[in-house]
Amino acid sequence: MKKEACVTRTYIGGQALIEGVMMKGKRGYAVALRMPDGHIRVTTHPLKSVRDQYKFLGWPVIRGVVNFIEMLALGMKTITYSSDALGLEEEEPSKFELWLEKKLGAKATSLVTFTGIALGLLLAVGLFIFLPAAAVKGICALLSWQPVAWLRNLMEGLIKIGIFVGYVAAVSAMKDIRRTFEYHGAEHKSIHCFENGLPLTPENAQTFRVMHPRCGTNFMFIVMLVGILVTSVLQISWGSLLVRSLLKMLILPLIMGISYELLRLAGRYDNALTRLFSLPGMLMQRLTARTPDQAQLEVGIAALNACLELENGAPFRPVEEPAEQSGEEAAHE
Repeated sequence: MKKEACVTRTYIGGQALIEGVMMKGKRGYAVALRMPDGHIRVTTHPLKSVRDQYKFLGWPVIRGVVNFIEMLALGMKTITYSSDALGLEEEEPSKFELWLEKKLGAKATSLVTFTGIALGLLLAVGLFIFLPAAAVKGICALLSWQPVAWLRNLMEGLIKIGIFVGYVAAVSAMKDIRRTFEYHGAEHKSIHCFENGLPLTPENAQTFRVMHPRCGTNFMFIVMLVGILVTSVLQISWGSLLVRSLLKMLILPLIMGISYELLRLAGRYDNALTRLFSLPGMLMQRLTARTPDQAQLEVGIAALNACLELENGAPFRPVEEPAEQSGEEAAHE
């Protein structure tokens, strides 16, 4: 693998999809999907941020919270798009879904989506906020031990990291998830190739590592590490698990905002300090970003090329447009 010595720092980032990659720039985003017949479908779409309308939302720390929410929404939208495009949701609707559609009409889909998001957030709060704190209190009670607050905060953070690593390790064993993680690697390798000034080809991209400092996995680890520091500085009470959980939810935007600024620094500068606080997330990417094959790299490069064209003023392509074939693909026809 080549050691990255970036000649072009890009703000473009992306996300792995089902059999595809999404790349996002300032002007819009591009989606490239490997379709069942083998060709690559490329579409590009405009993108507007609420930060363009309200300038204060672009201030440091605040912009991190806004970016997280917008990326979460875009990620869900593009994953749904890839699923629909590949025909993965064509099974017969259940009786409950039919009842909802009859009662609510077009609003049924929005209700199901909102309910799914709400349940997901509730599960996340339970797993990553309430459960680690409860585990620490349980361990301390079992051992009749009352460590200082900062040590309990550290224990809580380590348990939270353990839950996260265990969850990712478990899902990475699933065939479909592992394949998505390979597209995640294709996204990273394509961006590395561009940042190092090489022609965007699968052969060039494959020589780079799958880890990238601006990855969402890195962001999640920084959030957990910053959370330990912030809760210690603010001295969040351990008296009541419910009160502690509510207070931690209230300060979560602050933690995410600080973490985003650190992630930006890691993407912009390569020095001992940025490598140090990025190290846990970079190591974790060995699970979440796997080595892609050439066909997957072609998809990542197609998405990146389309996004770069958008940034240079190209018109949007909201409908299917096959990407240029590689020499190998053309030879098979």
